[in-house]
Amino acid sequence: MKFTYVTLFSSLIEGYFQDSILKRAMSKGLFSVAYVNPRDYASNKHQNVDDTAIGGGAGMVMTPQPLFDALDKLCKEDDVHVIFTTPVAKPFRQNDAKRLAKKKHVVFVSGRYEGIDERVIETFANEVFSIGDYVLTGGELPSLVMSDAIARNIDGVLGNAESLETESFETLLLEAPSFGKPGVYKDLEVPSELLKGNHSKIHALKIAMSEAKTKFFRPAELIKHRNRRSYEK
Repeated sequence: MKFTYVTLFSSLIEGYFQDSILKRAMSKGLFSVAYVNPRDYASNKHQNVDDTAIGGGAGMVMTPQPLFDALDKLCKEDDVHVIFTTPVAKPFRQNDAKRLAKKKHVVFVSGRYEGIDERVIETFANEVFSIGDYVLTGGELPSLVMSDAIARNIDGVLGNAESLETESFETLLLEAPSFGKPGVYKDLEVPSELLKGNHSKIHALKIAMSEAKTKFFRPAELIKHRNRRSYEK
């Protein structure tokens, strides 16, 4: 797989791939990254990529010409899937990450200023995603969040693929709490059932802890989970 980031500030992204799991995955050739700067495609002598908004309003808007030319070139490659990041879009979910991990080439377009000229989005977007109901200074962080979630679903990226099966959002329940050794630290003990080696009881405890965590943080999801379970019975 290949990730391409269309961004004015590639340095905000590059460092994320210099350590840990994603660095090892890149060194194995499981995925690659590339960067395209719209400023390199600007036709004006000052390489400006923004201008005032038509109709007025505060702030500047990323103009269509540099992005049109950059994306025109990128989209001539085979199997390109273009994603724009914006708060005014559908939320990005775990199922999206799993689905997009099967793509050959994912392009993330990161906006800046007050956003991107809508004509660019309408022309080139295969999908448009938001990572939450808040506003950031640019689309680089959402692009990284999504590409991290996608990359870890590529075969071979995680050392133990089983870890994907028990994570939050694989079902309607949040993942159960994790505990590391030692079993007692500063008089704080882990649940004793985890130490006894009875795998069926450990599994039941983890389900119960998942339900408790979901009830506290996402009660609506717990109701959905219980309704689904009742229906399946």
